[in-house]
Amino acid sequence: MNDLEQRIISMARIGSAHSPAFSPDGSRIAFVANLTGLPQIWTMPAHGGYPELVTKLDDPCNTPRWSPDGRWLSFSVAPGGGMNQQVYLARPDSTGLRCLTDGGRENNWPGLWRHDAKALAIVSNRASTTMGAYLYHLESGEWQLVADTGGLGLLGDLSRDGRLALIYRMVSRGDANYHLKNLATGEEVLLTPHEGPASFGPAEFSPDARTVYLSSNAGRDLIGFARIELDPGGHPGPIEILADRPDAELQDFRLTKDGRTGILLWNAGGRTELEYIDLINGERSPAPNLPVDVAATPSLSSCGRYLAFAGMGAATSTDIWLLDRESGTYTRLTHSPHVGVDLASLVRPELVRFPAHDGLELTGWLYRPHGFAAPGPVVLSFHGGPEGQERPLFNANYQALLAEGIAVLAPNVRGSSGFGKRFVNLDNGPLRFDAIRDIKACVDYVVGAGVAAPGRIGIMGGSYGGYMTMAGLAWYPDLLAAGANLYGLVNFATFFAQTEPWMAAVSKVEYGDPDTQADLLYQLSPINRLDSVQAPTLVIHGANDTNCPVVEAEQVVEHLQKRGVPVEYILYPDEGHGFVKEPNRIRTAVAIVRWFVEHLKR
Repeated sequence: MNDLEQRIISMARIGSAHSPAFSPDGSRIAFVANLTGLPQIWTMPAHGGYPELVTKLDDPCNTPRWSPDGRWLSFSVAPGGGMNQQVYLARPDSTGLRCLTDGGRENNWPGLWRHDAKALAIVSNRASTTMGAYLYHLESGEWQLVADTGGLGLLGDLSRDGRLALIYRMVSRGDANYHLKNLATGEEVLLTPHEGPASFGPAEFSPDARTVYLSSNAGRDLIGFARIELDPGGHPGPIEILADRPDAELQDFRLTKDGRTGILLWNAGGRTELEYIDLINGERSPAPNLPVDVAATPSLSSCGRYLAFAGMGAATSTDIWLLDRESGTYTRLTHSPHVGVDLASLVRPELVRFPAHDGLELTGWLYRPHGFAAPGPVVLSFHGGPEGQERPLFNANYQALLAEGIAVLAPNVRGSSGFGKRFVNLDNGPLRFDAIRDIKACVDYVVGAGVAAPGRIGIMGGSYGGYMTMAGLAWYPDLLAAGANLYGLVNFATFFAQTEPWMAAVSKVEYGDPDTQADLLYQLSPINRLDSVQAPTLVIHGANDTNCPVVEAEQVVEHLQKRGVPVEYILYPDEGHGFVKEPNRIRTAVAIVRWFVEHLKR
C-alpha cells in the first residue's frame, strides 16, 4: 500500500454517530454509529458514558425510536443496503431481536409509537405499489391500515388519546398535504389547502390535540414555523405563521412535552441556527450559538431541559451533542474515531456566490487545499435530490481530494432546497435545461475566479448528482476533463420503468411525465448524448439499488466502452443507493481520488 492509498483510507475510515433518541425517562440515548464498520444501533447514558451495542447485524441499521414504556427500540434494517428496508424491534439490552415485516422487495419505514406503547406506525408498500400508513399492533401482530398515502407519505403524528392521526401525502416532489384522520370514524379532513406547490415538513399535535404545529411555505417562498387551530368538531382554521426569517428556512422543530415551548432549527445558507419560541405568547429568543456548522435529527428529553442532536461540520466527525437548555452549555457525548487524521488539518470551505447564465444567483462551498497553487485542478461536486442541498458537512471524498492538492466546488444550483420555493422549482420539467446550463456557470466561475486551470476540471456526484455529472460530460465535453458518476440517473425512460413505483409516481412534475412528455425526457436524458462524451469516466453503483437501478450504470459503461472512451466500472453486490459498508466506502474514496489525480494532475 502506497502513501496515497494510506491517506485516503484513513480519511474514509473516519467514524460517525447520528440520529439520537432519548429514552422516555431521559436516562439513556439510542443512536446510530458505524464503529463496527457498519451503521448499527447503540445506547449510552444521556449525560455521557460508555456506549453499548444493541445490534450487530450484517446490514446497516437506522432510525432508532424508544417505545413510550421504554421496553423496546424500533429501527430499520436495509438488506444489502437496498431500499427494501425492514422494521425490527430489540430490547435496549440487545435481547429479543425480531423482524416485524415480511422481507422481500417491500419498502418499510418505521415511524412513531402510539402513546400507549401498544402499536408502532409503519409506512409500507406491502399491499400495493403505493405506500400505506399502518399501525402494527405488538400483541396481536395485526397490521391496521390507517391510510393509503398515494405515491409517498407517512403517518406524521398521533394524538395522545389515540383518536386522531396526521397523514402526510406527497402529491409530487415539492408539493404535499397534511390530512387529519379520525381513527374511530375514518373521516378525513384536509388541513393544508393551497394553490400552487407547497411543502410541509414535520407536524405535531399539541398536548390537547386542538392545535397542529408544522413547517409550511404555503402562500410564501421561505419555509416558516406555523400552526393550524382545530375547532371542537375537528375542522381546521387557516395556516398561521408563528415564526419566519427573511434569510433562512425552517429546517426542523421539536416541542416540549407540556406544549409550551418550541425549539426551532433554522437553515441559514446551509448552516444551522437554534431558536426558542414560547407557544403561549409567541415570544422568540435565541439559543446559545451552536458549536458545529450543522445540527440535525434533534431529540428532546421528556422534561424538556435537554436537546440531543447530531452535530456536523466540514472539518469534524459527525457526533452526538447535548444542549442543557437551563445552563446554556453544550456537551459532546460521542467522539467518533479519526485514526491517522488530524481533524485540525482538514479544510473548511468558504461560501461563494456567482451568476448563472440568466443572472440568477447561485452559491457553492469552495474548498481550497492548503498551499493551493491556483489556478490548478478542481472537481465540481453536485449533490443528489435534485431537491437536496450542499451543506458544510464532512465528506471523506472531498478531504481526500484536497489532501492531494485538488480543490472542490460543491454548488447549489437551481432546484436545490434551502433557498425558497421558487428556487427549488426552477428545474422542473423543461426548466431542467437551465439547471444543466448551471454546470457551465460553475465552470465559468472557477476559471474566472482564478481557481481552476482550464482543461483540469473534473465533475462528480451521486444519484441526481450522477445525472448532473453525465449531463456535464455530455453537454460540455470541451470543458470537463474527467467524471465520476456514483449511482446516477442517466435515462429517464429506464428510470421511470424500473425505479420504485412510488418514486416514479411523485417524480412526474419534477422530471416530466413519461406518458405525455416522452420527447422532453428523451432530450433531457444524458444517455442520448453520450456520443459527445470524451472525458474518462468512472462509474460506481450498488447492485441492490432500486431507486436508480443498476441498468442506469450499465448503459453508460456499455456505450462508452463501445466508443473507446476510457471508463472504469465498480459494482458493489452488497450495496444499494449509496455506500455505507466501510470496505466499500474505502474502495470508493480510493477510486475517486486515483481517478482525478490521474486525469487532472498529470
